[in-house]
Amino acid sequence: MHQTDLLIIGAGPFGLAMAAEAQALGIDHLVLGEPMSFWRKHMPAGMILRSACDWHLDPSDRDTLESFLKTRGQTPTDVEPLSLALYLDYAHWFLAQKGIVSRNAHAVRLDQCKGGFRAQLDGGDELGAEHVLLALGFANFAHTPPDQAAIVPAPRRSHSCDCSQPGRFAGLRVLVVGGRQSAFETSVLLAEAGASEVHICHRHDTPAFILSDWTWVNPMLERMARQPSWYRGLPHDARDRLNERFWAEGRLKLEPWLAPRLQHPAIHIRPRTSIEEVEESASALQVRLSTGVQLEVDHVLFATGYKVDLQRVPLLADGNLLNRLETRDGFPMLDISLQTSVPGLYMTSLPAARDFGLFFAFTSSVRTSAQIIGRALQQGRIA
Repeated sequence: MHQTDLLIIGAGPFGLAMAAEAQALGIDHLVLGEPMSFWRKHMPAGMILRSACDWHLDPSDRDTLESFLKTRGQTPTDVEPLSLALYLDYAHWFLAQKGIVSRNAHAVRLDQCKGGFRAQLDGGDELGAEHVLLALGFANFAHTPPDQAAIVPAPRRSHSCDCSQPGRFAGLRVLVVGGRQSAFETSVLLAEAGASEVHICHRHDTPAFILSDWTWVNPMLERMARQPSWYRGLPHDARDRLNERFWAEGRLKLEPWLAPRLQHPAIHIRPRTSIEEVEESASALQVRLSTGVQLEVDHVLFATGYKVDLQRVPLLADGNLLNRLETRDGFPMLDISLQTSVPGLYMTSLPAARDFGLFFAFTSSVRTSAQIIGRALQQGRIA
């Protein structure tokens, strides 16, 4: 059984940033997972990111997005807003620059054992590690409101994370449930890919098309990297204000470049609306909305975000760790080093958002996350 000091489970932005930091600190580590697989397989082709070039992957600030662009003779002005395709090209370049090699396998079970942890892989191999970082990302946490899902037949509904190829809905009528950036951008991509009708249904007012202001985020995350206890030491109302500010930028605004594309003749926006009733025929769904509007559609796509619940993570549920983890509202309870209640087990990305703020649901925090965990591991080695 191969043994390592740090096993990083997940090869998305958080896992790759941690691998770069572990490498810089001389920490023996191993990365599990297909690099950027969620981004490539579960984000729609043609997607535009909300982040700019300063949300890069390198904790050392060397192999940045701007450094990558220089190799192509480009500047941030040439490429912003960033496309999904360009970001994936950057991630591929980053892997090569750092010499990061990820083992293209998946952990199907994780157990705590004497001396650390044991991970069982999908091919039957086992790995041992003194420390483990779960950089789980979003894959296990796609959320569909139960009351809405219950009335839509399963074969005719899906989540937006399963819409990586909008062209498969060409010629179909789609009802998109959701009212944030993901719902609106997915709707645009569906219409542009040939969907005959796209109805956007959400319970609140349509957000404003205003450029988000992220200028305050990086300085705050840099402070958190230097002083991990800073955010957690704030009074609850101060933390709430920071999260509300981030929510306002990330969820209560739509990107201005999206507005003209929503003028597509196939798109119909229906705010302050929810699904009331659905009847299925052999060929379609008859949907009655809360406003009384009747629609005939072929598919309902839920762009309703993600909700953390560690019980939905198979490698934890099938191992001996789930009952040993202290949780609250489905989230792990973390210390100031992103360590769970199980010593040596760390979590980051979306599962860290309850204890470290909504910033950890965005790639803005990948470098901060890696620096916090790297420092904790290094101090443990020195001690």
